Amino acid sequence: MKILQVIHSVNPAGGGPAEQVKQMFQVLREMGHLTEALTLDAPESAWLRDIPIKVYALGPGAFKYGYSPKFVPWLRKHAKDYDAVIVNGIWQYSSFGVWRALHRQTTPYFVFLHGMLDPWFKYTYPLKHFKKWLYWPWGEYRVLRDAKAVLFTCEEERLLARKSFWLYKCKEAVVNLGVTMPSGDENTRRELFFNKFPELRDKRLILFLGRIHPKKGCDLLIKAFARVAKEEPLLHLVIAGPDQVGWQVKLQKLAQKLNISDRITWTGILSGEVKLGAVYSSEVFMLPSHQENFGIAVVEALACGVPVLISDKVNIWREIQSDGAGLVAADDSQSTTELLMKWLAMSYDEQQTMRQKAKNCFLEHFEIHKTAQSLLDILAKNRAQLENPQSFMYRSM
Repeated sequence: MKILQVIHSVNPAGGGPAEQVKQMFQVLREMGHLTEALTLDAPESAWLRDIPIKVYALGPGAFKYGYSPKFVPWLRKHAKDYDAVIVNGIWQYSSFGVWRALHRQTTPYFVFLHGMLDPWFKYTYPLKHFKKWLYWPWGEYRVLRDAKAVLFTCEEERLLARKSFWLYKCKEAVVNLGVTMPSGDENTRRELFFNKFPELRDKRLILFLGRIHPKKGCDLLIKAFARVAKEEPLLHLVIAGPDQVGWQVKLQKLAQKLNISDRITWTGILSGEVKLGAVYSSEVFMLPSHQENFGIAVVEALACGVPVLISDKVNIWREIQSDGAGLVAADDSQSTTELLMKWLAMSYDEQQTMRQKAKNCFLEHFEIHKTAQSLLDILAKNRAQLENPQSFMYRSM
């Protein structure tokens, strides 16, 4: 099968969707399928040199929306070369352009929402939601309505999406996301990380890995860490990720006010072996997010056998809690503090047991070969529908 992945950008600073496209490419290739990508990146973008996928970069698109006059003509010309087109994300021209090009064509398209219809945005940014509502009826509503299926990363996301806009109609399917189980030597990766950050050697590391953004609850994490830091002198907080919205300075001032500036290391973006080294070197991963559709970094931690401390706004919290792979609490300051204190109160044996459960949880729910097969099953069902429309049915709203 030949699949075209459409995404606004494959810049790794954009977070989980770009990483998921990259990892899914590798697994589908192993399974005998070909994946290419269509983006609105500028062809000279530096990150395109490091991605293993064949990328057709038709940008740079105009404004944040990313309009490019090349996009629709290219897709109409080449759509017949693919068995399926998968759109990653909405609210940018990469999704609406696919609808313009393909809604009357025979090449089927599918949409991965990646949490972009979570009602948290509706209540947190009401003005932005109002602007989106003005665009919704003639834009993304039609993108979802005419897709062969709208793909959700978990059941929680599917249910939440229905609460964003009252005008909502699509064929729904759940495809759990996943990542690749890391191979290679853990100790070598730890050394790569400690060689880059030697001051962290022999510390007890609490790791945050992701975009530095208000929705991630980094302020809750810093406050919680400050409350326990005096009692645990070897404890050290590592905050790794890009400062997308200029929030880091404010967070650093908060840390200074709480007298823990010397107990926090800001690494910037970590990637590849060094990123894995950071995960393996940490005793626990924390993400007290206010909204998290899936949490690629959470799953990466599980894959490395690192327990996770997360809020119940991370949509895969039920799987983690039921498998004993981590601890879950509400996304407020007191609950985040109690989350960290509960981990620190656990015995060494209890923590080691949770490490094993973390890896087992990953293998059961989030290993990427299972994800790829789930996606392929949906694409195969679409083929079956074309041959026999009565044999295939999605849940629809």
